[in-house]
Amino acid sequence: MTIITVNTPKGRLSSEQRRELAETLTDAVLVPEVGQFAPAARPGFQVHFVERERDMMAIGGRLLADADPEPDVMVIDLAVMDAAWQSEVRAEVIERALAALAAACGLDQPAPGWWVNFRVIDEGSWGSSGGVLSILPLLQSGVFTEERVKAVRAALGT
Repeated sequence: MTIITVNTPKGRLSSEQRRELAETLTDAVLVPEVGQFAPAARPGFQVHFVERERDMMAIGGRLLADADPEPDVMVIDLAVMDAAWQSEVRAEVIERALAALAAACGLDQPAPGWWVNFRVIDEGSWGSSGGVLSILPLLQSGVFTEERVKAVRAALGT
């Protein structure tokens, strides 16, 4: 299970940009997590778009509504299941997420006001379908590469 929340000023992203990001942000995390492009894993990913009025966001101590020119501010919050998230894998996910955002916005590179938070939810701290979820049964789903299965098991000590 992965939840990706994109926080933006109201109206920053069009419906078409959100459609593109729903797919590209999912894949930005999915591919490094399972070790390959695996469409069967996509249902375990949710992307939420949260828009805020410009007087409900600030940067540098000033409300966006008061800034001239208005800075381009966005925050992507990635919440992932505990797994093998070594620093190089986290860096890959963060870079892929920022690249997906830049591509959807028609830019060559991400704006300096775009941030990504990467949060790992401890094993046993996810809940769905009336119970607690674990990544361990998912390792047998066939979507993870053998390399990623070994890495996750090693990271979780199983």
